[in-house]
Amino acid sequence: MNNKLLYVFGLLILLASCNQENNQMRLAENAKDAKKKKVIFENIQKGWDFYDEPINEATEETIKTWNELRLFMQELHQKPKKTIGAFQQKSDAIAKKAIALSNNIPEMFNKPQIKSRIQVLITKVRLMDMYIHLDNIPDKKVVQLVGEVNKELATLQRQIDILTEKSKIPVEEGEDEMRRMLLDSARAIPNTPMMPNPSVLPAGTRAIINPNDARVE
Repeated sequence: MNNKLLYVFGLLILLASCNQENNQMRLAENAKDAKKKKVIFENIQKGWDFYDEPINEATEETIKTWNELRLFMQELHQKPKKTIGAFQQKSDAIAKKAIALSNNIPEMFNKPQIKSRIQVLITKVRLMDMYIHLDNIPDKKVVQLVGEVNKELATLQRQIDILTEKSKIPVEEGEDEMRRMLLDSARAIPNTPMMPNPSVLPAGTRAIINPNDARVE
């Protein structure tokens, strides 16, 4: 009887020891995970530096009429502070504002070169949003994409500046009228095939004459 009690008592001590050891391992893993997340958060917080101000006067003026671009820049300006979850929410909001850039593009900028720059910018933002929502966040990749978003945004703004400057170039007097005259002349030319000259036809070849054509006496 005593032996059975000793056996049960020893087994309980062993189980308690195992549980304590497991708890210590779990606490150590939690501490390690918390430290890793802290490092990731600090790296992303440090690298989360968007160019949230217009780089030229053309973009500054464009923002006043291009609502989607203005909202996108405002979203970049608001930097999260406390948790990685806040950065994830902000990234999601930036992605939505970026996608909206392809809607309601002002007529002056509704050009292939602007549309292509917007699509590249959207791609970079969505990649950043995807990486920051992974369970194991690659913080270096997220920071790298922040830089790439800045690069594409600057390229877009420079393209806006180019189109704005082109729109300011005055059209020379009479240029529009000349273009219209050339266009009207081109439309007025009848699409009538030329008749072959009998004098240059090969020997033995007769020209086919349309009886409906006017003859010169």
